Amino acid sequence: MTSINVLIADDEPNQLELVRFNLEQADFSVITAEDGEQAVILAQELTPDIILLDWMMPNMSGIDVCRKLRSKSSTREIPIIMLSARGEEGDRILGLDVGADDYISKPFSPVELIARIKAVLRRTRPSLANAVIEYGNLRLYPAQKLVERDGRQIHLGPKEFQILSLLIERPGQVFSRAQLLDNVWGHGVYIEDRTVDVHIGRLRKALQESLDGKNLPDLIRTVRNSGYALHLPSVR
Repeated sequence: MTSINVLIADDEPNQLELVRFNLEQADFSVITAEDGEQAVILAQELTPDIILLDWMMPNMSGIDVCRKLRSKSSTREIPIIMLSARGEEGDRILGLDVGADDYISKPFSPVELIARIKAVLRRTRPSLANAVIEYGNLRLYPAQKLVERDGRQIHLGPKEFQILSLLIERPGQVFSRAQLLDNVWGHGVYIEDRTVDVHIGRLRKALQESLDGKNLPDLIRTVRNSGYALHLPSVR
């Protein structure tokens, strides 16, 4: 399974390390933030697969972070689990009302946390749970690393498949070259932006090929000075 990137935001060092350790033991990739402002910056820069957000943090509370991320197009769809020692019903409702996908009261067991992460991802990021993703006449099978369009199997390289997996989960969202580099090649790896353009070109060509030799409609939209998005005009 593709490595799942988790951003943990918590100002308690011991709690942060405990959660990080257990998630890494379960083969998650972990990014950490020690306050709310840092969490917002990292979420916008790295677009993690899921965010674990502590309620009480300096500079910006988890509630305010959640509101901020839900107000931005680049982070609006990232699933968020709120972590808090505040276990009253009103607090849980507030956390969910501002946009959290789940709410876990402290203390919690690592086993429960991992199970809740996987449950949220099954609902919000189906490719990470190996479910078939369909959009228009396009079908992506994460477990088999297969792609079909109009019933015809499309052969993609590993990077092209990863790029398509990201685009198809959030159709219409524009991903910058930096975001694609971080999500596909990994944060901190030096790759020229031009590399993204090359792989996008290969992906675009593969998706346009048809059995009769005529090009199918282009599915990749280039947004000048911004990046790329999956675009299917026929889908309503």
